[in-house]
Amino acid sequence: MHPFGEPTDLPTAVSALADERAPPSPAPFGLRMIEFGHLTHVGLRRELNEDTYYGDSELGLWLVADGMGGHEYGEVASALARETIVRETRQGTPLAQAIRIADEEIIRASRQRNDALPMGTTVVAARLTGSRFEVAWVGDSRAYLWRDGKLAQLSQDHSYVQELIAQGAISIDQARSHPHRNVVTQALGVTEPQSLNVETLSGELAPGTQLLLCSDGLTEEVDDGGISRVLAHTECSAQECVDGLVAAALDGGGSDNVTVVLVRSH
Repeated sequence: MHPFGEPTDLPTAVSALADERAPPSPAPFGLRMIEFGHLTHVGLRRELNEDTYYGDSELGLWLVADGMGGHEYGEVASALARETIVRETRQGTPLAQAIRIADEEIIRASRQRNDALPMGTTVVAARLTGSRFEVAWVGDSRAYLWRDGKLAQLSQDHSYVQELIAQGAISIDQARSHPHRNVVTQALGVTEPQSLNVETLSGELAPGTQLLLCSDGLTEEVDDGGISRVLAHTECSAQECVDGLVAAALDGGGSDNVTVVLVRSH
């Protein structure tokens, strides 16, 4: 993601793509099995990966954060967001409040560093309790739900082009190529705390359902149809699907860091 603005069968050879990689991780969650895959990649045009992510099926928490600010500022902001949200969740803080505390931590750290450049990050996080999930987000990192063979975007981008779409000024297709499509209107660390809009949405993660969290490095290069075609490969593991999505983003140009977390209920 530029600081404050500026499609698919499963590929077979994707293991060499991994910047951060772990084996697929099925884990018991109540009476069900939760499996998740995860991968981040710097992309093909960036030198620094400012994305970060977290996944813990015992805690029932997954998140993706996409830092911005350049000169390692984004990397610091996204890591602070991750650490704060994980810490607060472990202490029982509700998800939206944990994100607000992360915002305060990033602002405080930026002031302590006395930096001329602000640092910020988007975040999308999911909390699973029993069969219920809650998703919360700020910025344009996204959450999708795959159920009954259909993909639905749960989150709504906090972005300039999303506001244009809401006004009827441009179409969704036009938004994909709009010159200001990477301009976010909300981000941790840069939006005034009293104006910060932490949106939430909840639902049921029924068996066979998949929950996808991703940075805009995926959605910039792969449209919803391309994402859907990869997730339709339910015979593949969650990790194989994640690898396929990252490979598709790189095939599409890899213009940004790309991070994907996929949570499956069995």
